[in-house]
Formats: sequence, C-alpha cells, structure tokens
Amino acid sequence: MTQDEPVTTTFTASVREGVAASLANVDAELESRYPGDPGTRQPVHTVYVPADVFTPDTVPDWGAQALRQLDEHAPDPHAFGSALGLSEQIATAVHDRVRAKLAHEPVEDLRIDFEDGYGTRPDAEEDATAARTARTVAAMLRRDSAPPQPVWLGIRMKCLEAAVRERGIRTLDIFLSGLMAAGGIPEGMVLTLPKVSAPEQVGAMARLCAEFETAHGLAEGSIGFEIQIETTQSILGADGRATVARMIDAARGRATSLHYGTFDYSASCGVSAAYQSLEHPAADHAKAVMQVAAAGTGVRLSDGSTNVLPVGSGDQVRAAWRHHYELVRRSLARAYYQGWDMHPGHLVTRYAAVYAFYREGLEPAAARLAAYVSRAEGAVLDEPATARALSGYLLRGLDCGALDVAEVDRLAGLSRRELENLAGRSPSAG
Repeated sequence: MTQDEPVTTTFTASVREGVAASLANVDAELESRYPGDPGTRQPVHTVYVPADVFTPDTVPDWGAQALRQLDEHAPDPHAFGSALGLSEQIATAVHDRVRAKLAHEPVEDLRIDFEDGYGTRPDAEEDATAARTARTVAAMLRRDSAPPQPVWLGIRMKCLEAAVRERGIRTLDIFLSGLMAAGGIPEGMVLTLPKVSAPEQVGAMARLCAEFETAHGLAEGSIGFEIQIETTQSILGADGRATVARMIDAARGRATSLHYGTFDYSASCGVSAAYQSLEHPAADHAKAVMQVAAAGTGVRLSDGSTNVLPVGSGDQVRAAWRHHYELVRRSLARAYYQGWDMHPGHLVTRYAAVYAFYREGLEPAAARLAAYVSRAEGAVLDEPATARALSGYLLRGLDCGALDVAEVDRLAGLSRRELENLAGRSPSAG
C-alpha cells in the first residue's frame, strides 16, 4: 500500500468523540495522580543525627571521621578492593572518587532527629533545642564559604500518635517559625513524619503545613514532607487495603518520599531482634508495596539502615563495611536509590557501593543507549521506557559523582542535556 492509497475506517467522529468524553475524568485523574518522577536530583542517602549533638560542623566532622577510617583500614585501592570484593579496575576508580566525595560533599542529605535518636526530654529542653536547630540550619545555609554542606537538610519530628502529638507539633512549629525569623524557609528544607499508621495522620500533617503557609504568606504547597513507613498498618489496613497508597493521596501533593524504617517495622511484624534486617522477607514485602504504590506519583523511595556499625578492630570494621556494601548494592538493584546512614563509617561503603554500581554498568548502559538513539541493530531491543531508564541511570551516576560528563559523552555520544531530554528531566534539574 502506498501513502496515497485510501484506507477504510468504520468509527465515526462522534464515536471517537464519545469515547474521549467518557474518559475525560479518567484522563484528568491519571494526570493528577501520576505526574511521573519530579526529574530532579535525589540524594543517595539520608544521615540521621540526634538533635542534641547537631552542630554547624556536623557534616565536615562526619566527612573527616570517614576519611580517617578509610585511610586506616583501606588506604589504597588494593586494600579497598580486597575489603569489598571489587575488581582492581573498579577499586581504583571508586577509591579515588570516594576520597574526593568525603572531602568535598560527605553528606548529601542530613536529618536532625527529634524522635528516637533524641528521645523524651523536658519540654523546655526540647523547645530550646528546636530553636537552636533552626538558627543553626539557617546559618549553615547562609554560609556560602562554609565547609561542605548537605544538599538537603531538615528535621524528623515526633510522630502524630496521641502520646507525643502535642510535642511533635510544637517542635515543628518552633523549628519552622525559627527559620522564618532567620530569613525564611530555605530551599532544600526537608521534614520527616515518622511512625505513620493511618492516612488521617498524613492529612493532619498536610493541614499543619498549609496552616503555616497561610500564617506566613508562603506559596501553597511550598512545604512538603517525607512519610516513614514503620508500622504494619501503614502497609495493610484493617480493611485489607494498601494503606501506603491512601497516605500518598492524603498528603494532597505534599509527600516527597517514603522512607522504610527497618527496625520499627520489623519489630511490629514480630521479627526477632537478631533477624531484623533490610534483607528480611517482611522488609522485602513492605518495600515492594511501597514501590508499587509510589510508582509514577513523583513520590520517591528510600530504604532503611543497618545497625551493624564499622567499629572495633580492623577485621571488625572491614566485615561491617562488607555487610553494609552488600546491603546498599542489593537496594540499588531493587531500585531503592536512597537509604539511611547512621555512622560516619557508613559513608565509606555508601559511596563505594553507589559508585561501583554506576561504574560497573556505565559501558553497557551507554552502549545500549547509543544503539537506541542511532537505531542500530544490537543484541537487545530497547523501547522508549527502557531508554528513559538508561538515561536516568546515567544521570544518577553523574549527580552523585560516580561518573563524569566527559566519559558518558564519549561512551554514549550524548550530552547531559540530551540525557535529560531522554529521561524526561527539565534541563539541569539536578
């Protein structure tokens, strides 16, 4: 058949228009609920520090401690590779990049903890700590010439369960009000709502954010928050429905991410302390539900933490490193690109695992993407969705420092702008 040859059809314009009209509400609903990934940089981790020990120097101090541990227990690529099971080629590239990261941007996302890490204190003490935290955060983010700072920074308040609700709301109020008094809510400010058990608690948090915006003349929706998944009720409600999806809806567009709470969730499932882990089947089930509920909504995912700390003898440190490294690699393979770190030594293996993940996959990903763009014949036939995933993978590697623009351009034949277009990101949104 040639282009000029007529074709035969049956459906009239009125039929097609009727179908479109019948699906108009569905179209609007899907567009509203599933806007897709926000197309901005996502931190590779969140570091938690108790509010009472947080200082303006927390970030560089963590970086310095991590560098000292790296130099003591894996001072060169060979020792580093032996500790983590890396090939010589990967170990050299990763070791150099980890050292540079720890020196210049050791923490990507910092959460100042007023919940489990801080505990129960007299009200006057927590009031004072919350006010000091606001002043310190504002000062840190104003210091352009300061030591390396996190890209994102904020607090984890106490939850909205009845026993601590008033305390949690008051700390949130003092912190946000203190930021406003110090110049306003900074870009990159993050709030974390823990131990959520019901969509109504998320709705209450959304109301608090809205009330604060109204009181201070802020743009509607300018304050968002993370939801921590730490209870069985947050995964499956008494009515048999997946609660996490309803919580995203209850946030009314303010939910930025879902964070899995390893130990609270495991304990709520009755898992013995010795078996509470990111690898437990109960954890995998919860995270799979989170992943499906968040897919396409623009709400991102973060895995939890390990309680195995790299401390003690050299053998103990290297064993803990290897354990953490393997957990992070496991999460990355399951599309959990962020997790919690609880000790400066975890920074070493966080970045080692992340950098090895992207460097090991660089050449095959770049080759597949180049073949897709050029429509070349190859062993793998990729579709547009896979091309988005491939370009997103390379962009994540660039964002965190695992990859360089020049090598990606050389291997894939694509600039960062072209990768952003394929991934559906706004230009240089990271």
